[in-house]
Amino acid sequence: MLIAQRRQEILSYIEKNGKATVPELAKLIFVSEPTVRRDLTAMEKEGLINKVYGGAMAKSAADREIPMGVRLKDALHAKDIIAQKACRYVSDGDVVILDGSSSAMAMVKYLTQFKELIVITSGAKTAVELAQAGIRTFCTGGMMITNSFSYVGQQAQDFISGINADVLFFSCHGLSEDGRATDLSMEEVNLRKIMMRHSKRKVLLCDKSKYGKEYFYNLCTVKDVDAVITE
Repeated sequence: MLIAQRRQEILSYIEKNGKATVPELAKLIFVSEPTVRRDLTAMEKEGLINKVYGGAMAKSAADREIPMGVRLKDALHAKDIIAQKACRYVSDGDVVILDGSSSAMAMVKYLTQFKELIVITSGAKTAVELAQAGIRTFCTGGMMITNSFSYVGQQAQDFISGINADVLFFSCHGLSEDGRATDLSMEEVNLRKIMMRHSKRKVLLCDKSKYGKEYFYNLCTVKDVDAVITE
């Protein structure tokens, strides 16, 4: 069976049943459990399923990872307003962290007004935008998530763990009604948590389309940040 066919069978089974264990899937498609785990890891990176301990859970179509190209076009006006407001938390000479979100990327053109900034980012496209704007830039490096062009993994985490920043600007996929910032990617959540630990101030960028939505991984609550900025 081809890899694509195998993963399609896995996806169909999980979507039909809502969830599945690794042993269950191994018996279904007649492969080893390590093979199933590798498939689930790859499928989660593609935004098709949510990995959980011992197996995987289904995602609704609305919960699947949204490619960066789509997110950049989505709510452009809202992101621009948010970006302008966010710059109130920046001062000359600051060390700034921008995560790999399109909301953080929207800040780049407004950061040019500040002198002697140092900006660290986990976003590949954001790093390019910063460099083209003439801003001193460091990129975390690491493993790239192809849908979002964001770097994650141990290398990215180690880089952030070695620095101290004045302010972090980050986003999420959803902000639940009880104030929890949630996301689809465990790797991005893990990196953002480390970013929060190494920043004096934390600012969550969240347009109104994300309000009342809840995804699989908890990132933080509104009590953990210094400000939540929306349009």
